[in-house]
Amino acid sequence: MNILNTKHFLTVKDHSVSGETFDLLYDADLDMLITHPQPSLEKLPSYYESDDYISHTDGKRSLFEKMYHAVKSIALKNKLKLINAQASKGSLLDIGAGTGEFLLVAKNDGWKVTGIEPSDKAKGIAINKGISFATDLTSLQDHSFDVITMWHVLEHVPNLEHQIAELKRLIKPNGTVIIAVPNFKSFDANHYGAFWAAYDVPIHLWHFSKTAIRKLFSQHQLELVKVLPMKFDSFYVSLLSEKYKYGKMNFIKAFFIGLKSNRFGSTNSEYSSHIYLLKNSKN
Repeated sequence: MNILNTKHFLTVKDHSVSGETFDLLYDADLDMLITHPQPSLEKLPSYYESDDYISHTDGKRSLFEKMYHAVKSIALKNKLKLINAQASKGSLLDIGAGTGEFLLVAKNDGWKVTGIEPSDKAKGIAINKGISFATDLTSLQDHSFDVITMWHVLEHVPNLEHQIAELKRLIKPNGTVIIAVPNFKSFDANHYGAFWAAYDVPIHLWHFSKTAIRKLFSQHQLELVKVLPMKFDSFYVSLLSEKYKYGKMNFIKAFFIGLKSNRFGSTNSEYSSHIYLLKNSKN
């Protein structure tokens, strides 16, 4: 991405780890935001060093974590239903597999599963559940997966163009790539502004719109065929945003903001997060 062709959109604070501020730069051609400056590859892992980074733990220490995992169990069933609608039970790659819950559900349903996960802590938890991991994407053969998933992972990837090229290389002809990312054009993003938790700088390096996903993937002959809402995300993100803005989680207020966001999403198709289904259109 060339930041010379961007303009300042918003300044956002890292509320989780460092307290540092970062700029969000708007790329009008792609209709997306870019976090600037982006941490070096050496420094980037330090921004994940928070006990509150919930996707790297199975912890249920607080009411918030218990609610998160309860909703997650529902989401796992929905994800399984989604991949089963794309292909007969074949090979599945989950990039950013975390502690392996999704791959375990898919494996128990008959899928041949492989994970990629940079966090040794999260990977160790997943391995204890019987999940197999590849060391990295380059170790995997061309056109070897029926479905590839990235659940809230693409926004974390430093080399975006290379990542999409690898997805193209790994997916089978007529296979499906499933990407889930936050949507900075949602009602809750506009409502909370710089306190919107899904900006999550600097570990969220990119902030996508539907236009951005379509354009970025079409360059690699991956065609956007469907966009689905992630309606639970508006509540989760609003709850964290309340904490960032006011210093505490206001469950009632966050619930109503989440409802309002989904209502607006039902009219303008801009939800807090989206799932994108992309098909391998050319080999």
